[in-house]
Amino acid sequence: MSTLLVIAKEPRPGRVKTRLTPPFTPDEAAALAEASLADTLRAVAATPARRRVLVLAGAPGPWLPPGFDVVPQCAGGLDARLADAFAGCAGPALLIGMDTPQVTPELLDVDFAGCDAYFGPAEDGGFWALGLARPDPALLRGVPMSTPVTGAAQRERLLAAGLRVRDLPPLRDVDTAADARAVAALAPHGRFAARLTACTAGADARVGR
Repeated sequence: MSTLLVIAKEPRPGRVKTRLTPPFTPDEAAALAEASLADTLRAVAATPARRRVLVLAGAPGPWLPPGFDVVPQCAGGLDARLADAFAGCAGPALLIGMDTPQVTPELLDVDFAGCDAYFGPAEDGGFWALGLARPDPALLRGVPMSTPVTGAAQRERLLAAGLRVRDLPPLRDVDTAADARAVAALAPHGRFAARLTACTAGADARVGR
């Protein structure tokens, strides 16, 4: 079994999901981020794992289920923070973010037999998952993050290192209101979908719909 890593920010208003405002308020955007994180952690908790780790910027809250070790994110850019998360793993590890609440335990239950890495592309050009049979922080440092070519650059880094890469299905990150609606439709029974319904009602009321 692998170590499962979730890299996340504490869902505080004004600090997370700022591209959701407007139409949502900072408080609503934070509530959506919390629901996304809760659904993600629930999927990870239901996946067989040697260890489950939340790599967190901020402080844990009531949304954190039992069974997770919490470690702080290091300083630096996202590439450095991802690299540092893998540096704490002694064996196979799969890392995901908090922006894909539609993720399932079936997607996360990876087997490294016959491959060295797993790569989960995101529809916006990034990636939602990265798995390494032998975690090496150097495979992430210096990869340009938060660009339309981030995923391609990261995957090419793996291939250039001679790794056998197995691809996971592409998933859509929640960044905008349109993303939120599309993702909620894929997981209509999760906390994220329920929170989106409530926040949408509030946004509609503000504009008199």
